[in-house]
Amino acid sequence: MSPQSSNPATTPPAEPTPLVQTRITNRLADFPWWALFLAFMGVLLVYSFTTNAQYKVIIQTLIAGVRLTVIVTLVSFTLSMIIGLITAFAQMSEGNNVFSVIFRNIATLYVQIIRGIPVIVLIFYTALVIVPASINLLNSLGDWMVSMGWLAADNTLSSLTSRGVSFVTRGIIALAINYGAFSAEVFRAGIQSIEKGQMEASNALGLSWIQTMRYVVMPQALRRIMPPLGNDFISMLKESSLVSVLGVGEITQLGKKYSAASFLYPQTYNTVAFLYLSMTLILSMGVKYMEQRMRTGEEE
Repeated sequence: MSPQSSNPATTPPAEPTPLVQTRITNRLADFPWWALFLAFMGVLLVYSFTTNAQYKVIIQTLIAGVRLTVIVTLVSFTLSMIIGLITAFAQMSEGNNVFSVIFRNIATLYVQIIRGIPVIVLIFYTALVIVPASINLLNSLGDWMVSMGWLAADNTLSSLTSRGVSFVTRGIIALAINYGAFSAEVFRAGIQSIEKGQMEASNALGLSWIQTMRYVVMPQALRRIMPPLGNDFISMLKESSLVSVLGVGEITQLGKKYSAASFLYPQTYNTVAFLYLSMTLILSMGVKYMEQRMRTGEEE
């Protein structure tokens, strides 16, 4: 038997280590230069606010609008959450009975209409059409209840007028109606993302529909719903500037008035942009932190 030749085992060559120049290039490419630019602009504006007399006056003028902007956003977002949750449940109502069909179609019609109308158009329509029409309807209801002897002649419903509803309230209603439609889709998608087996297991345990939603579905759905709702809150904060078309004295309206009177357009709108950007960046970091905490909670 002829001896077989054996080839020595060859080890694969080690991968070459990256060159220092390549590593430095990669790090420079991944560096968040946008954050550095924002930090530089922020420091420059803060320095101007503390040293420039014009900027000092502008920031003192606009700071009063920050409070109103925050109030409008918080109240509108709270109302939109309520509207969105009710609409989502109405859209998901099952069954062929009359009430389920009516509620499901009304909710779907509301979402489709509102999502197809620009926000500024909806603000005008709410302030100048929906609110006056609602007041006229309440007046008619009050007069009818007076004729039935259920209310006194000087009741609140009959005496309510359009001038009694401020444009701040009208702007809040408009934003709530607008974002209620988007919140409804977020709630619906989050609730429907929960496996049907959860509902079936809850029914097997004898839980009612309300108990199932409260103790089983909603705690799980909120983990998926909260980040999109946080982004909606940031969007609402920015779009609250649109209520300035009604003369509401928030940041944008005060900036428009001051720049028209002083002709300091660059300084004024630099400050307006800085205020909005500061608030949105802080909220964005909060939303990212919330997403990380919820992701960590799901992994545990």
